[in-house]
Parts: sequence; structure tokens; C-alpha cells
Amino acid sequence: MPARTPGTKRSAPAAATLRGVKDRVYPLAILGFLGIFRTLGLRVTLEGTEHIPAEGGAIIACNHVGYLDFTFVGLGARVNHRLVRFMAKEGVFRHPLAGPLMRSMHHIPVNRVAGSRAFTDALALLRAGEVVGIFPEATISRSFTLKDFKPGAARLAQAAGVPLVPAVVWGSQRIYTKGRPVSLRPRGKAVTVAFGEPLRLGRHDDPEAGVVELRHRMSVLLDRVRSEYPDSPSRPEDEWWLPSVLGGAAPTPQEAAVLDDARAAARQAGAKAAEAAETERPGGPEGPDTP
Repeated sequence: MPARTPGTKRSAPAAATLRGVKDRVYPLAILGFLGIFRTLGLRVTLEGTEHIPAEGGAIIACNHVGYLDFTFVGLGARVNHRLVRFMAKEGVFRHPLAGPLMRSMHHIPVNRVAGSRAFTDALALLRAGEVVGIFPEATISRSFTLKDFKPGAARLAQAAGVPLVPAVVWGSQRIYTKGRPVSLRPRGKAVTVAFGEPLRLGRHDDPEAGVVELRHRMSVLLDRVRSEYPDSPSRPEDEWWLPSVLGGAAPTPQEAAVLDDARAAARQAGAKAAEAAETERPGGPEGPDTP
């Protein structure tokens, strides 16, 4: 498939199939991001968009290297006039600005401790004919290689009886990723989004085998996309976005795991400290005693 850029004209995406609910914010958000990408001069290449069903429920499972990955996957789905409902951590929906935006676009909040509600919500959307986007790694990979996958995407595809489309994004980490500030320069960064042939899981298939097959397909797709990526670091200090396995300066998977564990421990300690401070207030967690 030829390269497409954010400036390429295409038909407007079709209205959502959420039981008569029309998406008013989502198309505007897409136009907003297209304007930003155009301003940054991004060279976005979309490959394999024919694998995204033009109608009916489907899951797009993508790797996760940057905070803007969902926007690039959404651009690929837009080619077939589809809007993707992404599963995202619940905290995003509590943000005063991002929260209302996420809800207006009918994305799905995920409680990482108790995810059954998110599974049920996603299943309902799939059965209503929507496209659901999932990052099987559950978080951004600091090593820019594939982390272990959670089984949710395969289990959802099996429960809903919908195709599971493997996808990869590469280059988005150069703009905004975990542990790095937003990078707007140099202009003209390349971002590649590729979609592979859908995986179909029968009702009696082993979902764990489905997870293994999904990861294999995404690994093959990612290897190809990285090998064909048109940009390379121009100086040693720019090698941070290249995986160590390719000679770059990104953390190894083992180093990335240590960083993730340290951040998780710090977050947990902070939550416990906040809870303890709340408990120690006069009147306890419910607030001051009242007569």
C-alpha cells in the first residue's frame, strides 16, 4: 500500500453504530490531531488497512511505544470509515480535560485491579458492531520491544466472535513516550502504522494459544516495519529511541522491567501514604465528626 500522509484527503468517517448515538466529538478530535501532525510535518505511512473490516465488530491489537499510538491506529481505521473505541486505564478518565474527551468518544475505562467491567463494556461494543482497540502489553514498552501480552484481546475476540487484527506502530516514541519530554523537533519525523491479516479464534480454541499466535504475528510485523523504517539516529544522543537489540540506547527489556517495577512501587507507596494521611485526619476518612 502506498504511503499516506496526514494531509491526504479522504471521506469523513461514518457515524458510530452505538445504538443511534452519533459521534460529534470524535471526528473533530481526528481533525485536530491531523492539524497537529501536519504542523509537525509528520510523515505517516499506513500499511495493510485493507485488513480492517469495513463493517461489523473487530478488535485491533497494537504494540505500545508512545502516548500517541492510539491516534495513529485511529488514522489507519479511518481509511475504512471506522472509529476505534480504545481500552485505556481508568486514571485517564479522571483527568479534568482528557476524561470528558475520552468519554465523549466512547472509549473504555479499564480498572487494572478489577477489569471485568471493562471486559463487559468492550464485549457489548463489539456485539454492537464497533471496533475496539487494545494494547495487549497494557503499558508502554520502555525498551520499544514487545513485552509479555495480557490475554484480554484474545479472550474478547473469542467471546464476541470477531476478527482480531494485529497492528504495530513505529516512530511515535520519538514524539512522546514514557520517561521522555515531548519532542517536536526535528520536523518531519516518520511514523509507520501497519495492520496484519486478522486472526480468528473459534469458540473452542485455546485462548492462550491465540495470545501466542497474536504476539508472533505482531513480532513479525514489527520486525519488518523497523527494518523498512526510513529514519535513523543522526547522532549518538538520538539513539535513545532505538532498541538495544538494534544497537540503540533504549533500555534492555530487563532494564525496562526494573524501571517499571520501581515506578509501580513508588506509585503504590504514594497511594498508601495518601490513604494513611486521609485516615489520620480528624474524624477519619469520612471527614470531621459532626454533632
